[in-house]
Amino acid sequence: MKMYPIMQESLVIQLIFMLAAAGSGKLDERELSRKIRNGNHRAFKQFFDAHHDALFRFLMSKGISREDAEDLVQRAFVMIWEKRDGIDPEKSLRAYLFRIAYTRMLNHIRDNEKYDTEATLPVSENQITPEDVTQNRELLDAVQKAISEMPERRRMVFDLCFMQEFTYKEAARSMDVSVKTIENHMGLALKDIRAALSSFKS
Repeated sequence: MKMYPIMQESLVIQLIFMLAAAGSGKLDERELSRKIRNGNHRAFKQFFDAHHDALFRFLMSKGISREDAEDLVQRAFVMIWEKRDGIDPEKSLRAYLFRIAYTRMLNHIRDNEKYDTEATLPVSENQITPEDVTQNRELLDAVQKAISEMPERRRMVFDLCFMQEFTYKEAARSMDVSVKTIENHMGLALKDIRAALSSFKS
């Protein structure tokens, strides 16, 4: 039996925020992405207001100080704006934002350890606990199980569009189906994963 590739925590984090965005119904993310790509300041402000607090809380939950978390958030949004010409409206801009911040957070932690290896890091109320680690592992397992139990074509679409970051059009060409078929499969895949995560508290 073919084994489905194991998802890393960073990918699951992106998936969770993708699910949250998909269920909010507050933003037409594709249209917003197009406007930001075209340099629309109002659309960028709307995107910033919609996702700033969630990104800030996410970084704080990883044990990052309030000051550093705010700096990382600002840098992530600045990068979105500076690289707006490369935005693909077919891909989740929110997931891209969180990926940028997550990567910068890892770099921040690495640099902290490199230049201040003998310093004792302060214990924060946001510090990751053994319970957090256990829950993260359980969450990873739940997502992996949900993916492995999907029908083959649904799993293939999810692999292309989320894991390999194909656009819906690229996935449709690859599988010789319509874009609408890809959208339907992705909708069902996200529904499967949402159901698998329903027992986890946000």
